Amino acid sequence: MAIVNSERLFLLLLVVVSDMLVLSMGVYVSPLSSEKSYVSAVGDPGMKSPNVRVGLEAWNFCNEVGAEAPGMGSPRMADCADLNCYSPSADSLDITNMNGRTCRMQRRVNESDNKLKAGDEFPATSFNPYPDPDLYAVEKELYLGSLCEVHDSQDPWQFWMIMLKNGNFDKNTTLCPENGKKVSKIITGRNFPCFGKGCMNQPLIYHNYSRLFYSKMQPLFLSGKFFGTYDLDVDLSKGVGNNSYFSVSWEKNLTSGSWIFSHKLTTSQKYPWLMLYLRADATKGFNGGYHYNGRGIMKKLPVSPNFKVRLTLNVIRGGGSNSQFYLLDIGSCWKNNGKPCDGDVLTDVTRYSEMIINPATTSWCRADNLVSCPPYHVTVSGEKIYRNDTSRFPYSAYHLYCSPGNGDYLEAPYDICDPYSNPQAQELVQIIPHPEWAVHGYPEKQGDGWIGDSRTWELDVGGLSSRLYFYQDPGTEPAKRVWFSLNVGTEIYVSRNGETAEWTVSDFDVLVPQEADDNGFSFV
Repeated sequence: MAIVNSERLFLLLLVVVSDMLVLSMGVYVSPLSSEKSYVSAVGDPGMKSPNVRVGLEAWNFCNEVGAEAPGMGSPRMADCADLNCYSPSADSLDITNMNGRTCRMQRRVNESDNKLKAGDEFPATSFNPYPDPDLYAVEKELYLGSLCEVHDSQDPWQFWMIMLKNGNFDKNTTLCPENGKKVSKIITGRNFPCFGKGCMNQPLIYHNYSRLFYSKMQPLFLSGKFFGTYDLDVDLSKGVGNNSYFSVSWEKNLTSGSWIFSHKLTTSQKYPWLMLYLRADATKGFNGGYHYNGRGIMKKLPVSPNFKVRLTLNVIRGGGSNSQFYLLDIGSCWKNNGKPCDGDVLTDVTRYSEMIINPATTSWCRADNLVSCPPYHVTVSGEKIYRNDTSRFPYSAYHLYCSPGNGDYLEAPYDICDPYSNPQAQELVQIIPHPEWAVHGYPEKQGDGWIGDSRTWELDVGGLSSRLYFYQDPGTEPAKRVWFSLNVGTEIYVSRNGETAEWTVSDFDVLVPQEADDNGFSFV
């Protein structure tokens, strides 16, 4: 239980009340200094809402469900609760007198909602109870979103999203398509971890529902937690041991009023490749890596080159040398002809860019390994430098680049991105700290923002992402780079021994120009 003095309690309640008033107006104007005026694109600007809006999704290797874990239901859950504080004499907020105030919590999602499994009827008949676990999970996310939805403006929003993913892949199954194509047999020389039948399972997920915390009989904030393991035969009440583990908890920063999301991820011998992210997803549309309509917290969609991201990241434990820790991972989807994705997994392509800040992550893109480099680099002035220009190309700015598997005119040498870990083809640009990116507020050198160097980042994500190479068919209109998902977290990639990463995220915000239109697309 948090212990605070009366002065800090007053400041916290003042922050909570002021945030309630700002959020009720539906507009949050960022104080970010710039020639442009920016506004928040998310429903919970800077994570300062006093109310809890948290969703959780879990995926197998190819971003599907496959099979539900025993007794867990469909791997979509939510914790949504409202904190309502009133003076004893009126149904209005009163910050002039700390004593005698009444605060009540209203829960939006119940255990029966979270336990719904494939084939179960939804309490609301407008949602289809598919018997297929993959289809049911999609519908359950929409249902939970309807329970959590906030209508504080013309653009409703649902929740911050926690994403879990199991990197095990059983090549003896045909659960995963190959670049979007269903195949009768997996034939590949790529190596993937799998201990045998059932290795692609969903996790056991447990939930400490948000509850009201007090200090000296005064209400402070709501706090809750999701946690669990991929090891289906483990009793966590007896300890984690050498097994896999994950947890995400949330509580208020008593000074800033922001939510603090605390994350922990542990791999094991059976589950050496695990992912855990906190996502700001679009409230509708194809979120990064998915081929269906999802739910999230971004009411307006950020568009390159004009958007920014602010967040505070504190890395406590890094997760070992194979932990690809993303200060920011941005995801979108457009076809190779530049047109927006439409759900056709044969022609849609997921596009990712990720800034990895683990100093153990080196550059695979080198003058003697051009296959891991993009065909060219674009400088901040707009000049193209081709990867065979060994005296000028900034090889050390890139970890790796890989091409979409359905590209017809790829420039040799090239390497195809893993064709199985998304429901469609994917393209990946992984960058690492470098002076080339520092002009946009990103880390300049290895170690920036790592363990012992907690920072609040203000990232010109739109400017940087507009410089990155992404494949398109020759002669086609350049794609409008609209980003549906922005994520923070780590991918512990095939660790030999059990590794643990631990970190916190707070103050998360996505900022778009104030003149953005109703669809979130910035006018340029």
